[in-house]
Amino acid sequence: MASIALDPAYRRVSVEEFLRMDFGDAKAELEDGIIFMMAGGTPEHALIAARLIRHLGNALDGSGCEPVGSDMPLRTEERTMRLPDVSVYCGPIGRPEDPGRAGPVVLIEVLSPSTSDHDQKVKLLEYQALPSVREIMFIDPITGAVRAVRRSDDDGWSDRWLRGDEQLELRSLGVSLTRAELGLPD
Repeated sequence: MASIALDPAYRRVSVEEFLRMDFGDAKAELEDGIIFMMAGGTPEHALIAARLIRHLGNALDGSGCEPVGSDMPLRTEERTMRLPDVSVYCGPIGRPEDPGRAGPVVLIEVLSPSTSDHDQKVKLLEYQALPSVREIMFIDPITGAVRAVRRSDDDGWSDRWLRGDEQLELRSLGVSLTRAELGLPD
């Protein structure tokens, strides 16, 4: 992670300190000990995330896997906590600091123009470093583009943009979603 120059009066906080903070109705991520407040998303962003959770929840009912939204923080590095738009856990979810917590199998980010590059570069590398993660998806609500990043059997990664006629296939879960189900433009 690149070092960020800080005001000498500001100190980096630990994940434990961050988790004890009350941000009210606001959301924040912690990146290398620095708190970044999250702006609200667009209606399209919120609808796609909600549709993903609803469809995945229905498809995974009884499987032991559960989708959760951006209220579930994910520790990706020693001083970094992320809020993926959708995470799917197969096993005990627990609190972020719980050592018995299962790691996410699938992570999905609905892209925003202001954070798209950061999500697809910085967060992607953090997500790929998590041993439990099998698939990472990036969905652009404006263009309908979907990027699928998948762990291969040899622990390498495939990375490709899906064609407009391809479904959003989450192979590790045995679930496919159509663009229409997510409200994506063609």
